Amino acid sequence: MRAVGFNEFGGPEVLRIVELPVPEPGNGEVRIRVAAATVNPTDTALRSGGHAERMGQARPPYVPGMELAGTVDAAGENAGWAPGERVLAIVAPMAGRGGAQAEFVVVPADSVARVPEGIGLVAAATLPMNGLTARRALDLLALEPGETLAVTGAAGAVGGYVTELACAEGLRVIADAKPEDEPLVRGFGADVVVPRGPDVATAIRREVPGGVAALVDTALLGGRVLPAVRDGGQLATVRPFDGEPERGIEVTLVLVGDYLHASDQLERLTEQVTEGRLTLRVAATLPAERAVEAHRRLGAGGVRGRLVLTF
Repeated sequence: MRAVGFNEFGGPEVLRIVELPVPEPGNGEVRIRVAAATVNPTDTALRSGGHAERMGQARPPYVPGMELAGTVDAAGENAGWAPGERVLAIVAPMAGRGGAQAEFVVVPADSVARVPEGIGLVAAATLPMNGLTARRALDLLALEPGETLAVTGAAGAVGGYVTELACAEGLRVIADAKPEDEPLVRGFGADVVVPRGPDVATAIRREVPGGVAALVDTALLGGRVLPAVRDGGQLATVRPFDGEPERGIEVTLVLVGDYLHASDQLERLTEQVTEGRLTLRVAATLPAERAVEAHRRLGAGGVRGRLVLTF
């Protein structure tokens, strides 16, 4: 089978199409014929060696990709899936079997959810990793309806999902955006939009003088956003925090790996898509053979939605 792979860490140019054996599903596992797999920042970090110390049993060629959509090709015993069903799944690329960017991928059955009718597989592929990251962040914060949440990087994939999910749960959301992205972020339901940039914490404090109850930092601003949070509040980060907590603020690292086997959460996310509460965004679709281009475009910044590779 074809897969996007690399044998050594480096820039996008190390990527190539490789031939690998078709994997066999075991007990409680599903083999998916992949239609689409996204390219995320975690994939560029994997490719460049940022996760080298966490590769575990993985051996080159390494295959990136944490989310996909396709159809069930085969199912092991006790998997609960039948061939031909349209599904999406979250994948652990640093496990021995590699990631999502391959023609066939085997995953545990509890990493899979059905794709509802009316949703295309390319769009569906953009939901698992980023949607579950947003869900995990909000679950960790456990805010009550009416409390105020700030979101940085709200125009991005994870930030957009956080904003929409938070609004659906009755939170007051203050989100950041560049001027050209403000209509997009307001469309996600943000109550207040402040300018994105180094002064975002000051802008948030102007809106909430006492500070927000919690902030989800998907823009990777780290300690620079702490002043926006009230004393004893919460900060959820999607990368390790680069500063020192202050004023009793609890800093929590959001790991999507905690929801690798949360098919119930994944199913709920698909329901919210059909209910119109979550917006699937495809920035561009490229054949797998153009993975190098996709990585370069993502690295250049400014991508809104997800770049999707098709097989």
